[in-house]
Amino acid sequence: MVISMMEGISFVTNPKGKRIAVQLDLDKYGELWEDIYDSITARERAHEPKSSLEEVKARLRRRGKLNG
Repeated sequence: MVISMMEGISFVTNPKGKRIAVQLDLDKYGELWEDIYDSITARERAHEPKSSLEEVKARLRRRGKLNG
């Protein structure tokens, strides 16, 4: 079941009425969705190994994607 609470935002509910997902109108809330997605991605990557700027530059140079 889908319930609209606000224009451009709809909640998907399970048979017991519990909200389990949300649908966003990307024309209206696309920038907000990008911010949400970036935040989720950053949290998921928080424990990945870090690289210094110099390491990243060296890697890009080796791959031919950075000059200088």
